[in-house]
Amino acid sequence: MFQFANPHILWLLLVVPAMVVILFALSQLRKRNIAKFGNPQLLKSLMPDLSSWRTKTKSLLFLTAVTAVIFAAARPQFGSKLREQKSQGIEMMLVVDVSNSMLTEDFAPNRLDRTRYAIDKLFASMNQDRVGLVVFAGESKVQLPITTDYRMARSFTKRLSPELVAVQGTEIGQALDLASLSFSKNRDAGRVIILITDGETHDNAALDAAKRAAEQGIRIYAVGIGTPEGAPVRVGGELLKDENDEIVVSRLNEELLQQITAATGGGYIRATNAAFGLEEIVEEIEKIEQGELTTLAFEEYNEQFQWILAVAAVLLVLESLLLPRRNPRLRRFNIFR
Repeated sequence: MFQFANPHILWLLLVVPAMVVILFALSQLRKRNIAKFGNPQLLKSLMPDLSSWRTKTKSLLFLTAVTAVIFAAARPQFGSKLREQKSQGIEMMLVVDVSNSMLTEDFAPNRLDRTRYAIDKLFASMNQDRVGLVVFAGESKVQLPITTDYRMARSFTKRLSPELVAVQGTEIGQALDLASLSFSKNRDAGRVIILITDGETHDNAALDAAKRAAEQGIRIYAVGIGTPEGAPVRVGGELLKDENDEIVVSRLNEELLQQITAATGGGYIRATNAAFGLEEIVEEIEKIEQGELTTLAFEEYNEQFQWILAVAAVLLVLESLLLPRRNPRLRRFNIFR
């Protein structure tokens, strides 16, 4: 892994193009001053030992040395070795329903907005567990692979929307299977799935998927969002209707969610406007699902600025030794002609 220990120093690189402009301006001023004494071509023949290439080369050496010094001051570093870090925690895949039924307004402002708020609040309070995010409707996709980057997790949470999936519906079984495959290979970590949905599924595979997860040692916890009596679904401000032109009413299917969680030894809670229930579930999970998490981190960084500083020193020595005029004794060895 490469990094700069003092990356703010790199802003000094803006000085280099400014120096180029200044040197160019001085060169033009020098030419104008020489022109005041007569024809520049004639004056050049009178000063055979004066070399413009030497002047340009000195400037180039100096500018390159300044650039090298700035990079050295920023302290480039390479990670020298990896170290395993052990901690206690869990791997948690959140499986979130983003179907149109989650736009139902029996929660304020609607079920999906309430879900986004609860997940964001959860991620903001976490510090060592690994989290991932699977979204689903009629199809499923991994929105966020398992990670400890909570800032990224919160960013992805804000994007939760029915537009994330192309096919509408509520295929819970497919989503649970995908989540089960999305954990890391660390078998020592406690692994749980938190399913957030109204449970209004159109497939019969959810229970089978739950049983497959249980065989892998994965527990499923669920937050049911909605009400059993249900409410109309609004999409784009208009009530959603079925093929018979009947208003679609979305109802919470608690029975299915309870069966899914019971099959894995997990737990179920119904969300309310007062308390979503997600933090309560996580607190319960962390009491019984803690496992050993292993992460790789760069333990040390090797400083690399010495080599760049050495190059800068060599360039400055060459610049000081290179005179703007040729040495008459070495004229026949002139490499700048």
